[in-house]
Amino acid sequence: MRFSAVILPLILACVYLTLAQGSYEDCCLRYVKNIGRRTRQMVISYRVQVTDGACNIPAIVFTLKRGRKFCADPNQKWVQHLMEKTDKKNSRKRHNLPKTIV
Repeated sequence: MRFSAVILPLILACVYLTLAQGSYEDCCLRYVKNIGRRTRQMVISYRVQVTDGACNIPAIVFTLKRGRKFCADPNQKWVQHLMEKTDKKNSRKRHNLPKTIV
């Protein structure tokens, strides 16, 4: 009986720690300062990370063509510009509009 009383809390603690680590899997923990022009051209989408119980910082998570991701500070001007550019590029694809040369 005493053995079970010791083992059960130990097992529950291990399960709790495993689940707690999994909740941080998709959260940004820090920002990139800047990225190169070539990397900016490879951005295909982004999502907004809000602060909640699992994620500690607000961030924009950009996804590149090959599935790689990076996190950026939503208050930075270059991040806002890249979000606008990505939105325009994606709306053009949805409407099948030809690319305009600037």
